[in-house]
Amino acid sequence: MAALFTEDYVLLWAAVLAVALFWPVRQLIWVLYVRRAMAKAGEIDKAEQDRLKSRAGVTSALLCAVFSVLYTLNLFKAG
Repeated sequence: MAALFTEDYVLLWAAVLAVALFWPVRQLIWVLYVRRAMAKAGEIDKAEQDRLKSRAGVTSALLCAVFSVLYTLNLFKAG
């Protein structure tokens, strides 16, 4: 079990962290997108909310992937 916490598994831990962070970060970004759209245009429809959720998913995936890799590299000092 202690072998899992070595520098050999940095990418595994980066993936685990990215997956764990994806859903809350996507929700936060989506809420910010929706609030900004509502401030600009008033009421927005369901199709626009779905488009913004898809956009938030892409942004969240990129952000979580970069953050988790950098964090685990720093944590395990494998950089």
